[in-house]
Amino acid sequence: MSLVPLAVLALGAVADGAGTVATGGTDAAGGPAPATVPSSFAWTGPYIGGHVAERLALADDTLSAPAPARSTDALGSLFGGVQLGYNLQLPSRVLVGIEGDISFPYFVQDGVVMSRGAPQGSVTEKLDFLSTLRARVGYAWGRWLTYGTGGLTWSQVRLSETPGLLGGTGAALRWPIGWTVGAGAELALSRAWSLKGEYLFAHVGDVSGGLAPGTGFASSIDSHTLQLGLNWHFRMPGESAAPGTSTIDAWPFRSDAWNLHGQATVVEQGYFSFRSPYEGPNSLSGNTQFQDTVSATAFLGVRAWAGAEAYFNPEVDQGYGLSHALGVAAFPNGEAQKASYPVPRLNVDRLMIRQTFGLGGEQEVVRDGPNELPGRRDVSRVTVTAGRLSVGDAFGRNTYADDPRTGFMNWNLYGSGSYDWTMDQPGFTWGGLVELNEKRWALRVGYFLEPTHSNGNTFDLDIPTRGQYLAEPELRYAVLSQPGVLRVMGWVTRASMGSYAEAVAMPLSTAGYPDITRTREVRATYGVVVNVEQALSRDLGVFSRASWTPGLVEVMGWTECDESVSLGAVLSGTVWRRPDDRVGLAGVIEGLSASAREYFAAGGLGVLIGDGRLTYRPEQVLEAYYAVSLSRWATLTLDFQYVDNPAYNADRGPVPIYAGRLHVEL
Repeated sequence: MSLVPLAVLALGAVADGAGTVATGGTDAAGGPAPATVPSSFAWTGPYIGGHVAERLALADDTLSAPAPARSTDALGSLFGGVQLGYNLQLPSRVLVGIEGDISFPYFVQDGVVMSRGAPQGSVTEKLDFLSTLRARVGYAWGRWLTYGTGGLTWSQVRLSETPGLLGGTGAALRWPIGWTVGAGAELALSRAWSLKGEYLFAHVGDVSGGLAPGTGFASSIDSHTLQLGLNWHFRMPGESAAPGTSTIDAWPFRSDAWNLHGQATVVEQGYFSFRSPYEGPNSLSGNTQFQDTVSATAFLGVRAWAGAEAYFNPEVDQGYGLSHALGVAAFPNGEAQKASYPVPRLNVDRLMIRQTFGLGGEQEVVRDGPNELPGRRDVSRVTVTAGRLSVGDAFGRNTYADDPRTGFMNWNLYGSGSYDWTMDQPGFTWGGLVELNEKRWALRVGYFLEPTHSNGNTFDLDIPTRGQYLAEPELRYAVLSQPGVLRVMGWVTRASMGSYAEAVAMPLSTAGYPDITRTREVRATYGVVVNVEQALSRDLGVFSRASWTPGLVEVMGWTECDESVSLGAVLSGTVWRRPDDRVGLAGVIEGLSASAREYFAAGGLGVLIGDGRLTYRPEQVLEAYYAVSLSRWATLTLDFQYVDNPAYNADRGPVPIYAGRLHVEL
């Protein structure tokens, strides 16, 4: 798995320079001058990059159970991954090269090519990943390259049977080898960057396997792919242009009109066995366990037109949270998604556009960073953002507890406790917000889609009748010359939700009692979050959040919590001459409403919790971490959490949880 974060980080390695690779100073009017570039683009050398692709995989399947039945099945899905290669440009402008890549499917489709019924249950065929090793032959002129390509493919195909078991494991893996051919074109964007588009046809290969006794399976998979990629070409100081290339007048995009950054985060977290007299379907296991999660993200930004910025954040994730992210309402790992992946999966975190309308007056500098294009903007402004994003990008933020990749890892320390954050399983939704910013205050309002059902990955498109509405005024102030911020967020959700009370009121003979899914109908709920941060000195700051919701209906996206209070502090290491190190200490106490307590005591299940019974006590979590700055781009964190009454259950726990986290951001 280490290939994925390393490759994405290498792709972002020159992000800090993406805005400066071809600057041209200023023109006579004082504005940016047209970019000037070397006389030609040198294609020769190694490169590394990332890509997204729309792939149609066609499988000719034969399921013998025992009589053979043949069908043709299709997977149409977004894929994404990384590539690396080497080019050699000859004096004749002919280019020869070699490239290898690996692609992973979008998490929603999960690579499923086929799912069919069988006498023993159902049989599913998944394409876990697809990789190629290809030769490239092309012709280069100016900043353009056109090429043909062909070579070998290698993939992992997963056959699974439900409820039967394959060889006692429930899954059989195959690694077919096939071939691929295609063609593409590549455009140099700057001295180091190029954009490519290509079509590939691949015969993935033939797959066969024995399932239950008397049942067999065979398939032949082909795929058609349209792929868009971005490559970074390694350059040596003083490198000259390739022979035989023509003069380039200017790069296609101004260097300050786009940027690229990357991040990778690896978390290893676990605990030793703890008191657990009983367990339910959603319990934190009482046995010793250690789990890891890995994420790698690219942050691509483009200045679309005056005042408008577009951002695209593809991400590859792999791993599991403790007990598959179950058993603790204030879950201890913010990198652990409710969608767990045994093999890497692609997610599109953000695909959004941001339009800023300046209102004049004082300006401020915007520094280059992830989802931030460098430049200047008015302090007084109106900003409109729309697309796929996280509600937490704008609402409920706090300087001292905001990002589980760099600070507190616990959900309800960096999150807002009882606020039911609308999201799919990876944590994102679709919607928009408007923000009015002034020097001493701000006001933001937003509307976001809700899942069609609790903890779902599809969204209810009954707009605007259903969805989530938020409003958050923000006040900036100073106490003894130290800055502070107060935010008060109110939210209203209208969606198809089940009722705790109605589920409990069902007859005890009801299948799956208490089955809250049987009570789902369009309902409304609401809540409030008070969020404060205060600097005590240049190196020390404190924060607190208090939240409440009535807790009458099931949670749609976040976690089971109806009231919470958190308090914490973060100290930088200036005193011990490590100014970039940080120490954090915080705690959160949270509880359930009376209706929720009754439901979980009756054996109900939620998004994160459900022990089958409940001896209620408030859940309490203490977290402490030390983040060691290894360099300006890498941080290693040691983290400890103590969870008392996990899932609000006094019969189980307490649980000391230990973690190590490596975060790299470029």
